Amino acid sequence: MLTPFTPAAPGCSVPCPPAPAAPGDGAPPSADGLAYSLTVPGEPYGAQIARSTVRAALHAHRLDRVVPAAEQVAGELFAASWYVNPGGRSLYLSLRHREGALRLTVYDGHAAHSHPRLAAHCEARRRAALRVMSAVVRDCGGAWGFGESREPGGGTRTWVTLPVAGAAGYLGS
Repeated sequence: MLTPFTPAAPGCSVPCPPAPAAPGDGAPPSADGLAYSLTVPGEPYGAQIARSTVRAALHAHRLDRVVPAAEQVAGELFAASWYVNPGGRSLYLSLRHREGALRLTVYDGHAAHSHPRLAAHCEARRRAALRVMSAVVRDCGGAWGFGESREPGGGTRTWVTLPVAGAAGYLGS
């Protein structure tokens, strides 16, 4: 049996197959399906885009109770990454939910220094820029760190793990 085709799109001579029906019952996605990645301009306003995206994704997955902590962490990650990011390169955000925890990761283009003193100075500078975020992560019972990015093009990967149970209690929410 042949599948019916819809008429060709304007400017296209070949008819397109119809879109399949959306699976599921229309319920919001579960927390376990939360997996988003986004490239954001390496500009000061990138932190606002990151915060808004995190807020919307968590809301869509019924994780509103962790928005205050996750939004704060995303903004701080982006602000610090923008600060050390060379030449306004794009920043990359990854947001995942696994085993009862959120994992936020930001990749920036700042490569590791080969000289040990420069590397130590750079690490101290990055840690100082992330003091507020570090306090939020600690209050939520999470962990964070940074290191060389395994992505093509190199740079630095800064990650945060926030247990949902701990993040839900942030700011008494």
